Amino acid sequence: MKVYYDDEVDALYLKLGDESPEGVIEISEGVNLDTTSEDKIVGIEILNASKKIDLKTILSYSLEFDKELITQKIVLED
Repeated sequence: MKVYYDDEVDALYLKLGDESPEGVIEISEGVNLDTTSEDKIVGIEILNASKKIDLKTILSYSLEFDKELITQKIVLED
């Protein structure tokens, strides 16, 4: 998934796949699903995004590492 945000127009786009959208389904005012001809959802557009969701939850990220896997990799490489 790729996330795009345009702060000039306050629009958020969640790209869910590599397929090109062929249709749009409006699920509520300013919230649209981009779909393929087989009705597969490939994107979500949210207009006036800062008024509809907390952008910090979408535009921030965290990484979690499994300490055990990292330790195993280091041991195996030595």
